[in-house]
Amino acid sequence: MPIVDTLTTWVGHEDSLLGWFALAGSATIEYVFPPFPGDVVTVLAASLVIAAAWSWYGVLTALMLGSVVGCALTFELGVRWAKRRDERGHKSRQLDRLVAGFRKHGAVYLVLNRFVPGVRSAFFVAAGLAGMSRRAVYLYGALSALLWNLLLFAAGAALGANYARLERLVTTYTTVALFTLGVVVVVWFGVGWLRKRRGRHRED
Repeated sequence: MPIVDTLTTWVGHEDSLLGWFALAGSATIEYVFPPFPGDVVTVLAASLVIAAAWSWYGVLTALMLGSVVGCALTFELGVRWAKRRDERGHKSRQLDRLVAGFRKHGAVYLVLNRFVPGVRSAFFVAAGLAGMSRRAVYLYGALSALLWNLLLFAAGAALGANYARLERLVTTYTTVALFTLGVVVVVWFGVGWLRKRRGRHRED
């Protein structure tokens, strides 16, 4: 992976400003372009803190700044979507249920977002659609990123900065999380379909 290879070439440089920019950029891109493997870069960053004596404060700050910028960009996308939706009067029962859920439990969802791979950006788009305040979105988004990054740093320290083992650990977690998320989505849509069908039968 190019960005991982690039960062690896800077292992011998402590407190690399260029490396920090690369980490911040990868954290931002992950929210804007979900297929980008941001977790892989974060895992490498956790390893660099231990193996190459990179400043944990500098690395953490770079990852946090990148995450907050990514949160902000996707949140603003949701805000714009909400305005267009109101102007055009578009209605969607599933989307309305999602927005209603965020209005009730948005804080909890945003704190958990960093631990849900693949769809993190969707949390902030939904927050924008639900009309959550920017202050709350940035606060909870930053808290989620902080908890996730500290967890990876702790795992890196526990595994002795073994990048390969840490990457396998995160990959396994991602696979399990995505499978669980898939099951939840299927159940959610299934319950909605059953309710809709029962409603039709009652009308008949």
